[in-house]
Amino acid sequence: MTLTTENSGRRLFIPALRGLYSNLHDSAETVLRVVAGAALVTHGLGKISDPFGAAGMVEGLGFYPGAFWSLLLSCTEFFGGILIAIGLFTRPASFAAMFVLLVTVWFHWVTMSQGYQGAEKSIIWAAIFLFFVIRGGNRHSVDARLGREF
Repeated sequence: MTLTTENSGRRLFIPALRGLYSNLHDSAETVLRVVAGAALVTHGLGKISDPFGAAGMVEGLGFYPGAFWSLLLSCTEFFGGILIAIGLFTRPASFAAMFVLLVTVWFHWVTMSQGYQGAEKSIIWAAIFLFFVIRGGNRHSVDARLGREF
């Protein structure tokens, strides 16, 4: 089966829904990308207003120098979220977001000893961004309008 929006080869429990699923495939993917990017922007908003404010926190995780990693974290969340939401450089922006979230998985699961319960949201968000690392921005993205993507 190819990576298209067609699901004609799948056996559905309710075959009458085939057209609906086919018509909404790209739109649902776009909504997920826009919401994920917007959520990342919202999360990074506080950090971008004080981009070096997380220096102590990132050094506590072993990332030195803290000022550099704090700035990178702030930019990844805020600007990366904007890029993901509009679908520009979707794959590299999603990779950076996924990396940040995998660090938070480590932080909650291992450093804070919270296990799955503490890391659950970060795991889900990392998986969402992994999806966009693999799929890119789809036809409803700036990448598609430019006709180029990573």
